[in-house]
Amino acid sequence: MTLAQGLAFAIVTVMMALFAWGRWRYDLVAVVALLAAVVVGVVPPDQAFKGFSDDIVIIVGSALVVSAAVARSGVIERIARLLGPYLVTINRQIIALVGSVMVLSAFVKNVGALAMFMPIALQLARRSGTSPSSLLMPMSFGALLGGIVTLVGTSPNIIVSRVREQLVGTPFGMFDFTPVGSAIALADFLFLVFGWRLLPRDRKGAPSMDAAFRLEGYTTELTVPENSPAVSMTVKALEELAENEIEVVTLLRSGYRRYEPAGNVVIKAGDILILQGEPAALERIVALEKLELTREGKIHEIDTPSDEIGIMEAVITPDSQLVGSSVGQLKLFDRHAINLLAVSRKGRRITYRLRAVKLRAGDVVVLRGNLAAMPETLGELHCLPLAARDLRIGRKVSLLPILVLGAAMLLVAFNVTPVAIAFFGAAVVLLLTRSLSLRDAYDAIEWPILIMLGALIPVSDALRTTGGLT
Repeated sequence: MTLAQGLAFAIVTVMMALFAWGRWRYDLVAVVALLAAVVVGVVPPDQAFKGFSDDIVIIVGSALVVSAAVARSGVIERIARLLGPYLVTINRQIIALVGSVMVLSAFVKNVGALAMFMPIALQLARRSGTSPSSLLMPMSFGALLGGIVTLVGTSPNIIVSRVREQLVGTPFGMFDFTPVGSAIALADFLFLVFGWRLLPRDRKGAPSMDAAFRLEGYTTELTVPENSPAVSMTVKALEELAENEIEVVTLLRSGYRRYEPAGNVVIKAGDILILQGEPAALERIVALEKLELTREGKIHEIDTPSDEIGIMEAVITPDSQLVGSSVGQLKLFDRHAINLLAVSRKGRRITYRLRAVKLRAGDVVVLRGNLAAMPETLGELHCLPLAARDLRIGRKVSLLPILVLGAAMLLVAFNVTPVAIAFFGAAVVLLLTRSLSLRDAYDAIEWPILIMLGALIPVSDALRTTGGLT
């Protein structure tokens, strides 16, 4: 063994030991290994950063963007709602959730597939009394197993394909992993259907940021368009669709106000609904029933890039100019280019339209506007921003991300275009069609993973270039 080969193997060995130790984060370990490889000379300086332009990095980053767009499309939630009444036992829940995650993980990044179904699993667990750990851990295994079925399911498959191309000139195809991968996945799926009984049932995860918000529930105002599935539905049925996590406080029709409408009142197109509930429940019902938020002005009419438009929560302080005035009087959109979407008030329900609500000190409001200008606006209004959390009230259900993903998979399957181009193109199309904003796309990308991959490629390639693999 030559000195260069020994140094290459030593760097890889120490790097793997640091990964196992866990004291340093994996991306830091990777960049330290790259620097060491350059210093000792096993990686030439002009080749040190070639990994960051490698197809692997492009594929993983693009797949994460596509996964985020699919997750935000609402299609998964709509399907889960249709199947919800049948998933009453833990065995059925395991079969449905693990099977779905496993299949989806074969076509998008397995991490993204798992993230799509975790909220659904938590809802099922809460409604049925199932321990969340009994669902989440089998889903995690399912995501790992589904990833081995195709080329793009998991990063190691892509890396192995690249190594094969370097050695024999031909990479693995999209479904070359499928015969072996699907057999392994099916066998382990059958084990998980019964093996979940071995898992602990009393584990509790670390509380999320949402657990810090102890609000009375937001009140928001919605209009029922003609194409809404809520048309001809009773008030009680609408509340049951949200698992009674929302309440129809007021229904307004042609200027007629009905307080606390009876459950058998039929909703019609053009009705205005005053709903109260938690943000997540409001978000789901707005998206799934195609309800429209009633806003004072339209954000797209102002000179603001659509990707900078977002939602922020804030609490009104006693010295705020908002105290004692209604939204209609304040003309928030005309003066500050922001819309008030919802209000939370402790100890009292709001039963009238938001534009007529006289705001009070201590009210928590949801505002939509230019996120870059929002902090300055809140300072002018003497409102304190709350810690950021993922609120998407007003999002729409769309099949486009599913169709774009399907088109990308077909292009790869029939060898029309390389994997990197197909997924990069899919990500660009989803951004151009606003299925995902640029801000959300950058948030969806796991940058530490990309840094790790970009740094590891030249380090691992050093084993080949020094002759250590021959």
